[in-house]
Amino acid sequence: MATIQNTDISLPKKVLLLGSGALKIGEAGEFDYSGSQALKAMKEEGIHTVLINPNIATVQTSEGIADTIYFLPVTPYFVEKVIEKERPDGILLAFGGQTALNCGVELQQSGVLDKYGVKVLGTPVQAIMDTEDRELFVKKLDQINVKTIKSEAVGSVDDAKKAAASLGYPVIVRAAYALGGLGSGFCDNEQELVELVEKALSFAPQVLVEKSLKGWKEVEYEVVRDRFDNCITVCNMENFDPLGIHTGESIVVAPSQTLSNEDYHYLRKLAIKIIRHIGIVGECNVQYAFDPASMDYRVIEVNARLSRSSALASKATGYPLAFVAAKLGLGYGLFDLKNSVTKVTSAFFEPALDYVVVKIPRWDLGKFHGVKREIGSSMKSVGEVMAIGRTFEEAIQKGLRMIGQGMHGFVENKELKIADIDKSLREPTDKRIFVISKAMRKGYTVNQIHELTKIDRWFLYKLHNIVATADELEGYNSPEELPEGLLRLAKEQGFSDFQIARAIFKSNIISNIKASDEIRAFRKASGIVPVVKQIDTLGAEYPAQTNYLYLTYNGSEDDVNYLHDHRSIVVLGSGAYRIGSSVEFDWCSVNALMTVKREGWRSVMINYNPETVSTDYDMCDRLYFDELTYERVMDILELEQPHGVILSVGGQIPNNLATRLDDAKIPILGTSATSIDNAEDRHKFSAMLDRIG
Repeated sequence: MATIQNTDISLPKKVLLLGSGALKIGEAGEFDYSGSQALKAMKEEGIHTVLINPNIATVQTSEGIADTIYFLPVTPYFVEKVIEKERPDGILLAFGGQTALNCGVELQQSGVLDKYGVKVLGTPVQAIMDTEDRELFVKKLDQINVKTIKSEAVGSVDDAKKAAASLGYPVIVRAAYALGGLGSGFCDNEQELVELVEKALSFAPQVLVEKSLKGWKEVEYEVVRDRFDNCITVCNMENFDPLGIHTGESIVVAPSQTLSNEDYHYLRKLAIKIIRHIGIVGECNVQYAFDPASMDYRVIEVNARLSRSSALASKATGYPLAFVAAKLGLGYGLFDLKNSVTKVTSAFFEPALDYVVVKIPRWDLGKFHGVKREIGSSMKSVGEVMAIGRTFEEAIQKGLRMIGQGMHGFVENKELKIADIDKSLREPTDKRIFVISKAMRKGYTVNQIHELTKIDRWFLYKLHNIVATADELEGYNSPEELPEGLLRLAKEQGFSDFQIARAIFKSNIISNIKASDEIRAFRKASGIVPVVKQIDTLGAEYPAQTNYLYLTYNGSEDDVNYLHDHRSIVVLGSGAYRIGSSVEFDWCSVNALMTVKREGWRSVMINYNPETVSTDYDMCDRLYFDELTYERVMDILELEQPHGVILSVGGQIPNNLATRLDDAKIPILGTSATSIDNAEDRHKFSAMLDRIG
């Protein structure tokens, strides 16, 4: 461990932050979140902040977050104009994704930053270039004998052919400086290679041809380092899907479940060695391909900036990564900072989790005609959800409901028609997890599915537990027949009341809300109710109060003491980003929460999107990182007993709950449930227009 020194730092007076511009696939709301945290960190130090970001739907471009905002493109030309006018002392490049990073590199190389005496805060530009340029990256890691994937950087199709021939097929092609794995893919032969390389070279100067390690595990570490060389790993995650599927397209589990203690510490030590050598200041992530059979590994890449993974890691661990990274960029040491979530521990502390987090991407491929549903090394997902549970089964079932694609958990996929299960397992699509459920119900063994998918058997056994419980539930025909132990087990494995109702009353009542209500009433009468747990990132080593909560059936008592003073107001968020509902509803939710607080009420948020500002730890008095289903919202409202609920700021999902919440006598603030229903139901709406002529 490096020695601790007293910091004597001179803070900049004015800092420029580059945003990420418009939301795009591979670069979405997570940069609104990380940028907003960085701006908060600067504000706390009394620094004047200037933001360049043309995205009007973001929280960071709202009044009161930055001191000066320019709604301009994040390009070298416009950024130089702003620098010339504002004369900032420092610039932050790590909080606006690839867009900000690429722009910062160009400004440095063209001499603009030197010309105006602007200092890059945090990771130096050379370190950014060392991680972004594949040739430099490999050379840099060779210096410390760290293995990277064998690859050759090429600038033409002919060179690509030679490289592939010497490496041997299959190979993977990647474009340098690209966003969300754009232009990357696997090639089994020369014809596929030529097609891909031509496409990739049309928008990137350099293409990488590398040996394919398809089928290995993909593991990621989020690492923080200060300028005194103190390092901690904040979160390690593993992909449910094996290597070959972009991490943004993959189901991700934190902390990793299938690594041995030896594997975990081996990769952690390597990650720290790598970022010390590269010279990161602030936050970055290290992605590995790992062969669990031999402990062989390759470093896939290092992101020298905050990413979607770091937003996820921040929400998964309750460690404010972006906030801490911004402070470290100013020159503080980790030992100077408090963890602003727990308020009692130092930021120089690795979180220990007593829960499991699962991230699942949401694709909206159904909105396009003729789109290929296969997923691979280039991103197609438009949003993601994060679910928290005490067991993997509970978290994955919650998450599969949260993505809201017509499925109600792992085994509810009767409407999924698959001609060839083997092919669907071998060639992953956005529906592969549901294909696994189908295969298990058709009698495929865990080993058969593992051979076809290369998904770790541990995950498959856990999924098999869910299927076994579903089969057992289907043996009963009414709630009264259900053994209490089985009902409790189903709830502990994340089954919703709706799923249990569907299994017992069989599929003819799918649309029948009454059946779920019947299960709910029966379950509550049997004393089977969820408990509220706070995100305890200290593994209970230190007492800490956090306002960051989730519900689980795997626990015996609530971590929150409810006052029942009817002084809280619950705001329902908008869930996962999708086409037609994205960061603008986060902006609405955040403004609603701030208004509730300002008016002297207790603000309560329910949302499960890890990319948002509304799920930030200091945005509200209580944050429930949980489902926006009728069942879960009612569980929370029964505990909170609020003054009222706001549905109108979260888009379609909360609106769809209006009528049922109204029937349950929940006070809805603003537009009444009847009026919402009259506007949403096309038939009622058209009848009303007829009435008023």
